[in-house]
Amino acid sequence: METGKAKTVELVKPTINDLARHAGVSLATVDRVLNNRPGVRGVTVARVQKAVNELGYIRDTAAANLARQRVYRFVFLLPNVSEEFVDALQQEITSQSATLSNERTQVETLRMPYADSTEIAKAIDQLQRETVDGVAVVAPETPAVRDAVARARERGIVVVALLTDLPSSPRDHFVGIDNRAAGRTAAKLMGSFSVSDRGSILVLTSSRLARDHLERRLGFDQVMQQQFSGMEVLPTIEIDEAKLPAERILAGALKNLPDVCGIYSTSSSNKGLIDFLQKTAGKLVVIAHELTPTSQAALQQGVFDALISQDKGHIVRSAIRLMRSTVDAVPYNITQERIRIEIFLKENLPVS
Repeated sequence: METGKAKTVELVKPTINDLARHAGVSLATVDRVLNNRPGVRGVTVARVQKAVNELGYIRDTAAANLARQRVYRFVFLLPNVSEEFVDALQQEITSQSATLSNERTQVETLRMPYADSTEIAKAIDQLQRETVDGVAVVAPETPAVRDAVARARERGIVVVALLTDLPSSPRDHFVGIDNRAAGRTAAKLMGSFSVSDRGSILVLTSSRLARDHLERRLGFDQVMQQQFSGMEVLPTIEIDEAKLPAERILAGALKNLPDVCGIYSTSSSNKGLIDFLQKTAGKLVVIAHELTPTSQAALQQGVFDALISQDKGHIVRSAIRLMRSTVDAVPYNITQERIRIEIFLKENLPVS
């Protein structure tokens, strides 16, 4: 009796030719649908997508892009401000550009005035699908920006909100920390570090237009009210060094509010605050944002008690991965793209 041998069944992956036959359309039409190009009727798009689902077609985007000599073209729109964190973010984009060029990805950085949403909207409107695949933008949430984002999406450009979200706009993704959670974290640190459960807390911002700062304040208030209700959180003070030095603002505030026991800065721009605190007698609990050379030195010297930060490299890599996956219409790993909240104390500062 002859023993039978196990047969290996090799599964054949469906091709675009199979899709075309199954959907009853041409290869050119399948190519346009898979690459999200215009000129295909909605009913035809639906037929091709149905064929994709029924045949279990999985697109090899890397091979397709290589065959077409495809190059991804992305733009980062960053605020034109003199801030260490924003400058470091641009340096991170530049440093990653060399590696990205090997991955057929071109990245450009433009700096725009953050407070001028009209100029930001114009910059977004100037981006054309023929030369740009996606844009990552740091911008205030205004009607002008929202409408410009909508128009960019209509032109087929992927839009990522960077650092501060634009939830009222039709942006594709947000890349940054959960800012309400960051504010709640700041409040927990403030209450834990304070030697008394009484006193007032100053809250500082560099822009009342910044949604990320507003969300941090909301999270901060939530925990302070729930867990440290004996402390009074004062109205937010905007610090604009171009208009009035931080030293004058803070000196006036502390003179009129002698019971201030802590300061929470929702901003990454804190040089004026640091300069003031270094000249002031008495110890306040100070919580701020973003690890920069200046803020790290303040933490090391005991001027700051804690910093809440986010990884700049992760932010840049995540924004690019999300733009690329959206352009290719392929899934992405949501866990990989989640930006973590980092807490730095004097005791765990990175070694220079």
